Amino acid sequence: MALHIVLVEPEIPANTGNIARTCAATGTHLHLVHPLGFRTDDATLKRAGLDYWHAVNIEYHNSFSEVLEKYQEGRFFYATTKAKKRYSDFAFRDGDFFVFGKETKGLPAEILEAGQETAMRMPMSEAVRSLNLSNSAAIVVYEALRQLDFPQLF
Repeated sequence: MALHIVLVEPEIPANTGNIARTCAATGTHLHLVHPLGFRTDDATLKRAGLDYWHAVNIEYHNSFSEVLEKYQEGRFFYATTKAKKRYSDFAFRDGDFFVFGKETKGLPAEILEAGQETAMRMPMSEAVRSLNLSNSAAIVVYEALRQLDFPQLF
């Protein structure tokens, strides 16, 4: 098994490239939900992921409901600034899915309503609206890996 990052309609290629690099480094699967705000042959996307794209297990989906349908047994956690619980309040398991929304708007209301029990936030000061998407994804993945004692990583 492996952890999963799901990006719902990501807009900035450099963020997706950075997340892909984190996925390559950790064995985390990457799911990209259309529409994407960039082409997958975008130079910025490729540059941010460096030469690690071959090490990324990546799937493309036409909708978030398609992800839910395909992975019905999965546990989904939703990153949002609107959550009451912190990401560190959860006990993660191998195979969990971490869902992130687009950089400018976050996750759609209907996704957050359905996932409010597992909605999570990163603590931060009121000086900013949110953290960078790629930083948020890395924080959550590494917390989950820490809880799992960094399986197969050295």
